[in-house]
Amino acid sequence: MFAITGATGHLGRLVISALLKVTTPDRVLALARDPARTVDLASDGVEVRRFDYDAPADLAGSLVGVERLLLISSDDVGRRVEQHRAVIDAAVAAHVGFVAYTSVLHADTNPLSVAPSHRATEAMLLHSGIAHAVLRNGWYTENYLIGADAAIKHGVLLGSTGQGRISGAARADYADAAAAVLVAGPEVAGIQELAGDEAFTLSDVAAALAHASGRPVTYRDLPEADYALALEKGGVPAAFAVTMAGFSAGAAGGVLADGSHTLSRLIGRPTTSLREVVSSAIGRTSA
Repeated sequence: MFAITGATGHLGRLVISALLKVTTPDRVLALARDPARTVDLASDGVEVRRFDYDAPADLAGSLVGVERLLLISSDDVGRRVEQHRAVIDAAVAAHVGFVAYTSVLHADTNPLSVAPSHRATEAMLLHSGIAHAVLRNGWYTENYLIGADAAIKHGVLLGSTGQGRISGAARADYADAAAAVLVAGPEVAGIQELAGDEAFTLSDVAAALAHASGRPVTYRDLPEADYALALEKGGVPAAFAVTMAGFSAGAAGGVLADGSHTLSRLIGRPTTSLREVVSSAIGRTSA
C-alpha cells in the first residue's frame, strides 16, 4: 500500500491523482490531519486515516499495512524536525519498507532558512535503517504567481534575486516524480535533485506575466530590506515579508538552479515551462 502524508495539501492531492493513474484506489492511503477534508478522496475509493504530526502516539497505528510512504515535509518550519522525527519513528515501528521524503534542492549546501530542517530530516532517515529516497525538490514555479495580479496591475514585478537563475518546475511535475518514486521503490533509493529543465530569472517571470496578460510588466530588483518593506506595505505580515525577501535574495546566488534533468527523466517527459504555468494561471493560452 502507498501512503501519502499531507493528503489534503496541494502536493499531496496531486500525488494521489498521479498514483490513481497507475494503480487501484485500494492501494492508495491518504493520511490527513483532518479527514473531513478528504471526502472527495474517500468517494474515489481511497482509504483515509487521521495522521497528525503533533500526535506522535497515534502515528504508527495509522501506518499499519503501509509498504511505501511519502513524507511530505511539514509547513511548520520551527517544529518540522520534531514532527518529522515522530513520523520516521512511527514508520520504523510500523515496519514501513520504503520512505520518500520531500526535501529542498541542494539541501546539503543550500543557504536558505528552510534548508537546516531538511538536512536534519535527511540525517534522521539515513540513521533510521529504512530504505528511502530524498526528493530534493526545487522551487515550485507557482510560487512566482504570488503577487502576479499586483505585478500586472502596476506593470512591475519586485524581488531581490537579481539575475539569479531558478530551475523551477510545476507542482504537478514534482507530484508525478513522487508517484514514480513510490512505484519504483528501493530501486531509486538515494538523493534525487529535482528541478525544471529550463532555468529562468525574475526578468523572465515578468516577461511571462506580460505575455499572458497582454500588458507590460518589467522586473525591478530591490535590496532585500527594501523588498521586505514593499511586501509589508502590500499587506504581507512583517515576519513573513522578511522570510519571503530572504528567500528571494538567497536565490540570487543560483542555489535554486540545477542542470541535471533528473526530474524530467523520472517523469518521462519535459518539465512544464514557466510560460505554460503562467499562461494557465493567468488564463491566456501560450502562443
